[in-house]
Amino acid sequence: MQPEERRALHANYHDNHYGFPIHDDNELFGRLILEINQAGLSWETILKKEVGFRQAYANFDIKKVANFTAADRDHLLQDTGIIRNKLKINAAIENAKTILQLQQEFGSFEKWLTHHHPKTKAEWVKLFKKTFKFTGGEIVGEFLMSIGYLPGSHDTSCAVYNKVLQANPKWTNK
Repeated sequence: MQPEERRALHANYHDNHYGFPIHDDNELFGRLILEINQAGLSWETILKKEVGFRQAYANFDIKKVANFTAADRDHLLQDTGIIRNKLKINAAIENAKTILQLQQEFGSFEKWLTHHHPKTKAEWVKLFKKTFKFTGGEIVGEFLMSIGYLPGSHDTSCAVYNKVLQANPKWTNK
């Protein structure tokens, strides 16, 4: 990948996605999948494979992923378009099942997040570790920053900071 392509890839995510609230449960689930898969790797690797993740995980359709079979898991382990890590693949499928339960109880994944807001990062990490598979401090922190539940996605001097504020991220209304 050429330097210009790399910059464009990062710029698109930085300028249009990172820190902005997400109100669609499937997209929230997709962001969680991406953050889990980033563990131990560069964010650039994940951004390059985002289309592959979207295809492999049924466009992040929670219901479809929750119903993935052992054959689907095996197929994912062979898919070069994603990170082929058994623990991360299993976490995606199990977390989809968990989100379905949260949707039944709270109405949506987003409402579950909002129900628990505000929390400190440490409190969020404890909750996520209790609720989801393959989550820890970095994954939870980045996930919540990336969807506007924790501050820190952009410095106040960043040109995107005010755009994020206009989108009314949760961290602004404690």
